[in-house]
Amino acid sequence: MSDQSVLFELENRRVFVAGHRGMVGSALVRRLAREGCETLTVGRQDLDLTRSDDVARWVAQSKPDAIFLAAGKVGGIHANSTFPADFIADNLAIAQNVIRSAHENNVKKLLFLGSSCIYPKMTPQPMTEDMLLSGPLEPTNQWYAIAKIAGIKLCEAYRIQHGADFISVMPANLFGPGDNYHPEHSHVPAALIRRFHEAKISSAPTVTIWGTGRPRREFLAVDDLADACVFVMKHYSDVAFLNIGTGEDLTIAQFAQIVAEVVGYEGQLVFDTSRPDGTPRKLLDVSRLNALGWRAKTPLKEGLVQMYRDFLANGGRNLT
Repeated sequence: MSDQSVLFELENRRVFVAGHRGMVGSALVRRLAREGCETLTVGRQDLDLTRSDDVARWVAQSKPDAIFLAAGKVGGIHANSTFPADFIADNLAIAQNVIRSAHENNVKKLLFLGSSCIYPKMTPQPMTEDMLLSGPLEPTNQWYAIAKIAGIKLCEAYRIQHGADFISVMPANLFGPGDNYHPEHSHVPAALIRRFHEAKISSAPTVTIWGTGRPRREFLAVDDLADACVFVMKHYSDVAFLNIGTGEDLTIAQFAQIVAEVVGYEGQLVFDTSRPDGTPRKLLDVSRLNALGWRAKTPLKEGLVQMYRDFLANGGRNLT
């Protein structure tokens, strides 16, 4: 079954959000507040998801009915290239430990969050779900991608072998409140917001952006992703994973210009072509999700305004 007749009620359920302090996890917690469920969370200081025995013990004691698996080690091109062992090992461990513990403790439903970097570097655009494993990955983030692919396959395997109602979704590039604004380990939206803000404060005449500015990217507001995840958890049950995105993209140069406008930076944008571009284009085909009845709602500029407000109010996370 893969239509809206599949209804998994969240009301009055115990729902574990793994990774609740991250950008995605915190958005899920916000969204679940409207579902009438009991949201379970646990901090990293109390539960290390890379430790299998600890995860098994916690899930057995907490008895969640459903799990959103949003935890993981994340970062941009620089972080992936610098810490490849950490990115593959930690993300593999988190996926295996949580998914296996969910099965062993009869969790009724689990949703695993992947990433659009799972697709091959030169995949035809837009990328449909069937294009997984159809070619070589982008080398700069292959470690993270392989771990995420393993998570998808774990969900598929438990469904096939044990009949577990485990599903996966693949979000587009995300932005929004609670992002990581670290100068070296952040993704494009957060990195640009910080850079343009600092340039505005210091009246810097130029801001340098990595790469040529020509790669095209699709950006999804994180609160839209959270809404989509809740929708999919309630209305979808199938072995195939689902793309989540807007179905629209723009160049990094165009995106940078919009971010500069939102921040109020009026200097010149300079592109450092000695830096890597990454994948030329990453646009998700979201027709399967749209056919189920869900579409992204937040306009790009409006979402960036909300993100900048969050940056100013909270300083983001990992600013130094």
